[in-house]
Amino acid sequence: MSMVNDIAEKLAEDTLKAMKHLDDDRFFMEVAHELGAASTTLEEAFLTAIRVRLAERKARAFIKGRIEGTIQKPG
Repeated sequence: MSMVNDIAEKLAEDTLKAMKHLDDDRFFMEVAHELGAASTTLEEAFLTAIRVRLAERKARAFIKGRIEGTIQKPG
């Protein structure tokens, strides 16, 4: 990984923790805005890291829901 990706990954982890603590699911956009003012490269890497983690959470919740029967198969 590059230095930019390493930093973006750590910031994503810290931001997700802050989002939970603040109960603010859009806080990452504020962090991205601050990053973008200084480094658009880091902003993009950060947003990618956040989106991947949020997508993983959503997919895991879906899998769990299907296994537990709380989410029904479409159709």
